[in-house]
Amino acid sequence: MPPTDARGAVPKAPAPPGSQAPASRLERLFRVRERGSTPRTEALAGLSMFVAAAYAVVVVPSQLAKAGIPHGAATTAVLLAIVLATLAMGLVANLPFVVAPGLGGVALLAVTIVGQDKVPWDAALGMVLWSGVAFLLLTALGIRDLITRMMPLNLKYAISGGLGLYIALIGFRDSGLVKARPDSAALTVGDLAAPAGLLALAGLVLLTALATRKVPGAFLITMAAVTLAGIPLGVTHLPDHLLALPESPGPVVFHVDVLGALKPEYFPYIFAFFVSEFFSMTGTLLAVAGRAGLTDADGNLPGVRKPFYVDSGAVIGGAALGAPSMTAYLESSAGADSGARTGLASVWAALGFAALLLVTPFATLIPSAATAPVLMYVGLTMLGALRKVDFTDPTDAVPAALTVATTLFFGNFGTGIAVGLTAHVLVKAVAGRFREIPWGLWIVLIPLGYYFSTLAT
Repeated sequence: MPPTDARGAVPKAPAPPGSQAPASRLERLFRVRERGSTPRTEALAGLSMFVAAAYAVVVVPSQLAKAGIPHGAATTAVLLAIVLATLAMGLVANLPFVVAPGLGGVALLAVTIVGQDKVPWDAALGMVLWSGVAFLLLTALGIRDLITRMMPLNLKYAISGGLGLYIALIGFRDSGLVKARPDSAALTVGDLAAPAGLLALAGLVLLTALATRKVPGAFLITMAAVTLAGIPLGVTHLPDHLLALPESPGPVVFHVDVLGALKPEYFPYIFAFFVSEFFSMTGTLLAVAGRAGLTDADGNLPGVRKPFYVDSGAVIGGAALGAPSMTAYLESSAGADSGARTGLASVWAALGFAALLLVTPFATLIPSAATAPVLMYVGLTMLGALRKVDFTDPTDAVPAALTVATTLFFGNFGTGIAVGLTAHVLVKAVAGRFREIPWGLWIVLIPLGYYFSTLAT
């Protein structure tokens, strides 16, 4: 007979090794614990991403206003686009990214295409939409993930390092510690005694100490501390009111000249949008996913087609809403460094942006000096990826170094990757090491050559 306990009941057999209770709905959807995270960590990381990227709600509409797009309507449209695209990245791709209008694409539309070349803004939005359609077609055909897999491993490491240096530069520039010389494009030291720069440096020291001690929510704590400290110093400007109903996006939504954007003379613009955002999205995706430990030994992201579909849909939908050049944001690295491993962090970030629909003035409360320490810390620590590049082999070292350097020289992450890929093919070919060149990269050289010709004109 089986043994019984004091009450005469037969005790339950112990669960076999490795067996677990049925997974919750949250776990089935996001696989939080499977990826070594917790719901609390994902929430804190998602809020860190939101705060780090919240400046887009202020900067992007102000840039679009220069193109004649109504500022209030653009603000609401940008918020809606960010919420929907970031939710899609979390729920569909299960990845921790904020998806928002890329500043490079926004500047290309507002300053160059509309401001200098006097193209109507609705036609410019149509160009962005068509670049999204091209993204979608290449994703469906499997070409985007094929190119991603063909990227040499040394360039994937360089992409992470280049992205890190670029992020750090943005932090130094936003805090006023570095500025461009008025008579040239060279960088120079800013006002080191200015309150914003001093607060940013103090925030960097605080964040480094908190991260060393592995304090949960280190990014949020740092940004909150700098924001509060900036009030008496005049760095943080309190808005007159925090609550405000969003303006109607009606003047912007669906005001896209789809057919007018197909004029032959507009093709170089469409191609510029396409190539720049293609490599910017690819590089950000690989670099940030690598920081989160989601890439494999070859630096590839399993299931990469899902985020590519989300990205393609975001570019098309964002253009229709009036928010151009939607892409994964560099500031998503703040979430990865806060422990984000799943799309649950993206959901929390999207909720933060949704809340801004009712408290839009709150976005102006967070000064750039508060987000600068996060960008500097994350960017500088990402430089560690460069140690994996084989600098003893010039054919690996030179393309990798060019990727990092030209990212800063051109001020465009996508262009830096394009230069690195081109250099990899040419250097390996001249060195006679043709076997180390994936066949597909020879084909990629054709559109890249055209892209560089558009930059020269």
